[in-house]
Amino acid sequence: MVPRILSVQTGKVVPLGPDAVDSAIVKRARDGQIAVGRLGLEGDEQADLEAHGGTYKSVYGYGIDHYPDWASRFPQLTFTNGAMGENLSIAAMTESDICVGDVHAIGSALLQVCQPRQPCFKLDLLHNEHLSNRMIRTFQSGWYYRVVQPGALSAGDTVTLHARPNPDFPFPRLVEIVYRKRGAPADLVRMTNMEGLAPQWRERAKSWLK
Repeated sequence: MVPRILSVQTGKVVPLGPDAVDSAIVKRARDGQIAVGRLGLEGDEQADLEAHGGTYKSVYGYGIDHYPDWASRFPQLTFTNGAMGENLSIAAMTESDICVGDVHAIGSALLQVCQPRQPCFKLDLLHNEHLSNRMIRTFQSGWYYRVVQPGALSAGDTVTLHARPNPDFPFPRLVEIVYRKRGAPADLVRMTNMEGLAPQWRERAKSWLK
């Protein structure tokens, strides 16, 4: 099955939860062509620019093939496209199908896989359940893209592998290193100058090697 964008979501900053925390994790589906700039999708906002957004968190993709597992663990919740706060709900692609630095052609844009999500309390507030802990335990992180080539995309677009600079470094290996805060020395050495990897993880790998 060819990976495909099932839906595209963007969000505005709104109060979330009983303490009215500013967040844009609530995403709404968008129709038609959506412009993709260097900092993300047109109309998508972030509340905490220190933790979200920026060049290496421009667009968040999530494999909807994980949703049945989420639904079985949290039957009281409804998991539909955008439930994880993702911009791109992607069918037939999960973390196990990609490598660090993969460049995906989606519509007229080129997007590079550069790091996993580190879930925060806002995911829990969104669903009023402790989903963030389970995301960490299962490594079902989704992935952040860096925009290599701006363009436009829409629901229904295929996700085509344009380049794979690190075919021997599967993305789940990076997720495990990030979540467990440790890794094999050889992997950490690779990460220090890995093409496509977000700079913060190159620097973190250097610190873990000391």
